Parts: sequence; structure tokens; C-alpha cells
Amino acid sequence: MLKIDNVSKTYPNGVAALKSVNLQIDKGLFGLLGPNGAGKSTLMRTLATLQPTDQGQIDFNGINVLTQPNELRQRLGYLPQDFGVYPRVSALDLLTHLAILKGIHNKAERKEVVDGLLAQTNLYQHRKKAVSGYSGGMRQRFGIAQALLGDPDLLIVDEPTAGLDPEERNRFHNLLVSLGAEKVIILSTHIVEDVSELCAKMAVLGDGQILLEGNPLEVTSQLDGRIWRRTVAPEDVAAIESDMTVISKRLHAGQSVLHVLADAAPAGFESTPANLEDVYFSTLIQARNAA
Repeated sequence: MLKIDNVSKTYPNGVAALKSVNLQIDKGLFGLLGPNGAGKSTLMRTLATLQPTDQGQIDFNGINVLTQPNELRQRLGYLPQDFGVYPRVSALDLLTHLAILKGIHNKAERKEVVDGLLAQTNLYQHRKKAVSGYSGGMRQRFGIAQALLGDPDLLIVDEPTAGLDPEERNRFHNLLVSLGAEKVIILSTHIVEDVSELCAKMAVLGDGQILLEGNPLEVTSQLDGRIWRRTVAPEDVAAIESDMTVISKRLHAGQSVLHVLADAAPAGFESTPANLEDVYFSTLIQARNAA
């Protein structure tokens, strides 16, 4: 179990990126949802021992993450939002190099581990190609391969599907699911569908604070009967927004589809089943209105 207790972080420029964050995360896939600037990457970097906190404690299966970073790193896999690679270096050579840095010094064992991870991430047939020439999806799969070196117990992936096409996104989802039973996997993202499809537990982070935590199905059911839908012309949206709590709007065939949060049906709106996107947007809006 990963336990995050009262963690705060303020940068020298005065930005309070984390404000008394508390979470308990068990084995399996845990989704951390939040908009850009919510503090997700700050929390991920802190969990990955890349930066200190101003206050609070983090414990992973008896390891004090803040005072025993080297012990955690032996059990940690980390895929950051952006990562660089050496130019003109093949996936095989780069993963072998990273395996040596991870402490896998036996040559035969290292070859078995590297070949196995390249096969597991469906990259073995591309192992001799330079990673710098990979597509976005292939590079993300390589990122997971390097994160899995050493068979970590804690896996952190930060915005892993941003920019991937649907096929690569599905392939990446299947890979994460196959890993989820025996590891604590934290999926940090602003893509609601990723959490809805993959995670049994989730939290919403906004303005450095945990705004909501629970099971996606359970938190969605709490909005049953309170989400209303209407399709209007784009020029009518502003008037509706001035009178109602519009939690989402999207274009469909040139028209604006609005979702409104209300206890009773607004005039001209019809009831629609709530989804996790409704939960996410309504949580952020209510937090902003309360600020």
C-alpha cells in the first residue's frame, strides 16, 4: 500500500502545487484525474523521489519515501510525461544500457529481461530501430518497458496516452491492465476515458487538493437524476450558461450539446445518464465556485 499523508509543496515562485494531499492506494490501477496545472505532475515527481515535499509523509510498504529514496527506487518504475532518448540508439541497446543502470549485471539474466520486456510491449520486432524514430505510441510502450525493469512493485505513469491514436491507446490500455493485478499502478491523466475504462479507484485533484475520491461507478451513481441534456445552436450557449450550471459542452453536427447539473429538469432539457466526465467537470466547477 502507498500512503500519502498531509503532503504539501510550494515552489519558490509562490505557486502552491500541493495542499495537504491525503491518499491511500492499494494494488491495482488507481486513476488520478485533474486538469493541467492541478498538481498531478508535482505529486508524481514527489512520489518518484525526484523532489522533496515541504511537509507530510509518504510510506510505501514500510519504506519512508522521503527519507529512504534509494530503497524506494529499487522497487519503483516511472514513466514521466516527457522523456528523452539518445539519438540513433536502438531500443535493444538503450534498454540494455538502462538495465545495467538498474543493477541487472548478469549478462544472461539481463538479456532475458530485456528481450522479455520488448516482447511484452510488442516491440521485439522493432528492437533494432532507433527509439528516437519511433511513433508516439511505440515510444510510450518503450517507456513502459524501461519502467518495468527490475519488476517494480510501484509503477507511476504520467499522462501516458496523451497524443496517441485510438489503436495505440487501446494497446497501451491492455498492457496496463495486464500489469495491474500485482502492482500499485498510478495513472495520472486529464483524459477521463482512461480512468473510466481502467481504474477501480480514482481521485480528482484540482488546485493542489484532493476534491473527490472513490470508485468511478459509485461516484457516478451519485449524480443519477441530476444531469440534464439539451442540444442548442452555438449562439444560444452564452444565455444558458448565465442562468444554469453548465458542466460540459461539445459540438455535434454543428450544434452545441450541453450537460447541466440541477436537482430538477430545467425547461427544454431532458434527463441523461451521468458518466465519469460529468463527475469530473461538476467536481471542478463546484470547487471553483466555492473558492
